[in-house]
Amino acid sequence: MTDKQSLFPTLPQLNACVKACTRCPRLVKFRENVPEKKQFADQTYWKKPVPGFGDKDAYLLILGLAPSAQGGNRTGRIFTGDESARFLFKALHKEGFANQPTSEHLHDGLELHDCYLTASVKCVPPDNKPTAAEQKHCFPYLVNEFFLLKKISAVLVLGGFAFEAYLQYVKAHGGPKIPHRFRHGEKHAIQGFPDLYTCYHPSPQNTNTGKLNQHMLCSVLKQIKKDRPSS
Repeated sequence: MTDKQSLFPTLPQLNACVKACTRCPRLVKFRENVPEKKQFADQTYWKKPVPGFGDKDAYLLILGLAPSAQGGNRTGRIFTGDESARFLFKALHKEGFANQPTSEHLHDGLELHDCYLTASVKCVPPDNKPTAAEQKHCFPYLVNEFFLLKKISAVLVLGGFAFEAYLQYVKAHGGPKIPHRFRHGEKHAIQGFPDLYTCYHPSPQNTNTGKLNQHMLCSVLKQIKKDRPSS
């Protein structure tokens, strides 16, 4: 899956491939052996790669790092069932991108509007640090998502890792180099590509310390809505 001839033609086909992926032995071993917590004893952990989800006609793609051990790796949906998800979806609901302010499990009725949510790496990595080889293995999936989501005009990256992943995508497809480091709350217009918006990752490490609050995240989302091209 390295060129247009090998891209999957539909999101269901792509996501089926993602779920079955075993290209990274370290990640396979880690995701399948994440310790299960007692409060989730009545649940069957997903323990597989986690595909993206959302509105296939979205104009906004939100890009994170990877599923969390007790979030996506447990529930089977990115940004679901953990504190990062609760923080993110409170803002997405407030700004009209989600039909509800919570994301707890696959069958909770959550829907995204004008928005698609995915991760740079589809498996939970040890210490949230995928290797360069693991990033390379997952990169074609992100390329395929961009190929299929024809209406994307804005990309919101959550944290520095996602920032670099999007810049890699731009570079790989002949786009210009962006001479900037990741900083929260910035916009970069990239000729020929969706505009890039930046936000700190909504992890407890950032939200519990006040590095990121709801006002900061909602301000970025408001700017994205304001900048949306008229149809």
